[in-house]
Amino acid sequence: MSRHSNWSRSLSDALPGSYWLDDPGRPRPEPALTAAETCDLLVVGGGYSGLWTALLAKERDPGREVVLVEGREVGWAASGRNGGFCAASLTHGLANGLTRWPDEIHRLEQLGARNLDGIEAAVARYSLDCDFERTGEIDVATEPYQVTELQEWYEELGRRGLAEGVEYLDTEAVRDQVDSPTFLAGLHDRRGVAMLHPAKLAWGLKRACLELGVRVYEHTPALDLKAHGAAMAVRTPHGGVRARRVALGTNIFPNLVKRVRPYTVPVYDYALMTEPLTAEQLASVGWKNRQGLGDSANRFHYFRLSADNRILWGGYDAVYPYGGRVRAAYDHRPQTYARLAEHFFTCFPQLEGVRFTHAWGGAIDTCSRFSAFFGTAHGGRVAYAAGYTGLGVGATRFGADVMLDLLAGEATERTSLEMVRTKPLPFPPEPFTWTGIALTKWSLARADTHDGRRNLWLRTMDRLGLGFDS
Repeated sequence: MSRHSNWSRSLSDALPGSYWLDDPGRPRPEPALTAAETCDLLVVGGGYSGLWTALLAKERDPGREVVLVEGREVGWAASGRNGGFCAASLTHGLANGLTRWPDEIHRLEQLGARNLDGIEAAVARYSLDCDFERTGEIDVATEPYQVTELQEWYEELGRRGLAEGVEYLDTEAVRDQVDSPTFLAGLHDRRGVAMLHPAKLAWGLKRACLELGVRVYEHTPALDLKAHGAAMAVRTPHGGVRARRVALGTNIFPNLVKRVRPYTVPVYDYALMTEPLTAEQLASVGWKNRQGLGDSANRFHYFRLSADNRILWGGYDAVYPYGGRVRAAYDHRPQTYARLAEHFFTCFPQLEGVRFTHAWGGAIDTCSRFSAFFGTAHGGRVAYAAGYTGLGVGATRFGADVMLDLLAGEATERTSLEMVRTKPLPFPPEPFTWTGIALTKWSLARADTHDGRRNLWLRTMDRLGLGFDS
């Protein structure tokens, strides 16, 4: 049997949907809104961004009336389809943050660490059953030039005083952690990343919100947003909400503040989940410390163990649909699943014969600086956060705090950040966005096959602050 037929066969039973959402413990949705509501704070969106905003709003002021509306079900979109990497970084990685905000990177790193600690504390305080493990993450080199880059980056972190908790691993050391013939070196961030079950986190946050008195309505899309005297009014299919303040956590879906829409585009990401590994299969890989992993290529893979010892394997292809439309038809891409399966068995040939049980994809809200941006509208009565670019599992809690600060009109350590006070460049109209993204993807793939050398297009993007390095 050919190698090609081996990995093709591994996909034959894969269900087309997120492993995380395919759970018998999935909670029933709350009823839809069918009347008129009034409240102090309306939160639009039932993903992490909205859930953290509602929860933190009640923690800040238990007497505040908070309503949350979700167009479908809590956690059904990006919050239930991601890899379950909960990173401390607020800036889509330290390299991106250091390039964009060098003067405040130490403060951003401290705030990110505090934010991750806050998530861990909330998991304990509200008994969120989400398989939270503070295991850290290893960035691995799979090409000789990447070894040099990792070494140079580690040295730079040391010079800048940013290497605390980070360890360089040579070939023997990295393969002692996780054994793949493709691994040549690694950087181990011991405390800056946790692993968790992303859908269970969303469901647990929903439960915690309900227990604190948040009124949650599912299958209740917000159709429009208008001023209503001194308040704001949001119309829904069978009712509506009048609120003193509104927080928008709608991710990649069309923002109710229309001028925000050009700042994000959907980029589709895909993942596979294996069947549970046997004790012998797990021993053949090692992975005794259960860290998350990602390789160092531009077109990178991310992979981790689930609580029941499955391997999630995702990344590599990043697909932008012309026109930037979000459609269910884009959630599955068989050619990407086949490519991911082939790469999986290249990384772990000792796992030949393992089968995949789930294959899925979904849209990431991508902005031109690859980390969240924030703002207000309607005289400060509306706040929004968007653009997390795939690293929102942890950073959305920070973004929730920012939105609440902005709605309160408070000057805080968060609102003083340049990252919070500034916005990325908006994307141009078509066909320029599609052409630019296609050229960038081609250039990144070319760099991966030319020892990481960035061509003129990528160097120009770097100079403009639009360089994409992951």
